[in-house]
Amino acid sequence: MRIALLEDEAEQAQHIQSILAEKGHHCDAFGTGQSFLSAVQHRSYDLLVLDWQIPDMTGVDVLRQIRAQLDWPIPVVFLTQRDGEQDIVQALDAGADDYLSKPARPAELMARINALARRTNPDADKEILAYGPFRIDTRSRIITLHGDALTLTDKDFDLTLFLFKNQGRLLTRDVLLERVWGVSRDINTRTVDTHMSRLRRRLGLNPENGFRIKTIYQRGYRLEAMAVAPAGAPETDEPQALDA
Repeated sequence: MRIALLEDEAEQAQHIQSILAEKGHHCDAFGTGQSFLSAVQHRSYDLLVLDWQIPDMTGVDVLRQIRAQLDWPIPVVFLTQRDGEQDIVQALDAGADDYLSKPARPAELMARINALARRTNPDADKEILAYGPFRIDTRSRIITLHGDALTLTDKDFDLTLFLFKNQGRLLTRDVLLERVWGVSRDINTRTVDTHMSRLRRRLGLNPENGFRIKTIYQRGYRLEAMAVAPAGAPETDEPQALDA
């Protein structure tokens, strides 16, 4: 996973980063609330770890802004020296998913993070996934639209599956290259743009089918659910919730 850490003490940040790196996770550390918020808005992370006491604002203030600004429910763990009952209640009420006291105990920290990852991705082990008129068979690697199988390459399938599993979430080109292509960010990102353009056509992403891929200028892409337009009705750019 890609994890963002808010921790102003360099030694603590390095300790937590080493714990996460040992288990194969990438962790970026930030020492101020503003730098953390800017990174979360412009990069793609799977989980956030917050300290409470930081120089420019509180961790709870950071969390409230994240919940108000992000358009998907990213998991958030508090890791702080404040362990009073009222502190825990305040953080959970503000939108935290879990709360741990310092110092970080490696086994417990990883167990909590893994539990949150399972909770936020309940379809991880399902063979058949349904999203509106789309059906994705993860075992046979077949995607159907209104019951008809689509002609897709292996990379098209991987990219489509990743987009639907992260519906509503901003996905930067770097993250798509890493998760779908398995390569670092130094490759030409036009590879992503080319595949996205082709995928829009091959999947029939339009209001009639209930989804679109939106380009976020200079940042990446987001798969959005749309209202299914009646026949003959004009298209709308307003995304709306759509049950899978």
